[in-house]
Amino acid sequence: MPKSPPFKVFLADDHPLLRTGLRMSLSRFADIDFIGEASDGFKAVEKIKQNPPDVALIDVDMPGLSGIAAVRMLRKQYPDMTLLILSSYSDKHFIEEAMQAGADGYVLKSIDINELADLIRAFSCGEHPMSPYLMDLAVDWHASEQEEESPADKDDESDAFLTRREQQILSCLAQGQGNKEISNALFISTETVKTHIKNIFKKLEVKSRLEAVIAAKEKKLID
Repeated sequence: MPKSPPFKVFLADDHPLLRTGLRMSLSRFADIDFIGEASDGFKAVEKIKQNPPDVALIDVDMPGLSGIAAVRMLRKQYPDMTLLILSSYSDKHFIEEAMQAGADGYVLKSIDINELADLIRAFSCGEHPMSPYLMDLAVDWHASEQEEESPADKDDESDAFLTRREQQILSCLAQGQGNKEISNALFISTETVKTHIKNIFKKLEVKSRLEAVIAAKEKKLID
């Protein structure tokens, strides 16, 4: 079987040390080819057009053209390119803007380099990975904002919103699958499964798997 070509990665960030560190760190992975970098959004768009990568890592906040604006421009021209926002902020407004601009993911800069490499591979292969450092763009941020502004509506079903991954895990729980089975089915670690289940319990205000499944079905969050 012929060997697959490495995933081509481009980085845009206004901090030279971060660019150097990521370039050196990613270069040790044989299946990742670091093909270029830029210090601002304008240069990033220009260089990406000259040599399109498979994955572009773009800082959310850069001088000149912001990362969000760069993603918006690139998404129009490259609908199939993986565009990942890099950020130090987990602020929902940044995440909402990234989602509206067309980003595939919003990754926190505190991420471990091995996990970043895994995310690059997964997104490049069309998968939908999950990571503690990857903010879920499928969350209805408008809905959650409205809930904060309307405390009287806290008992509404939308208050217990679930991410796409949490819904997948809930479906597995409804089928009686254990952590290891869920891990194998979704290609994530058992520790990640445990983290998601903990978050599901908190959102649904339950204390057991059975209670979680019952609550989710009552709220029509799963079939």
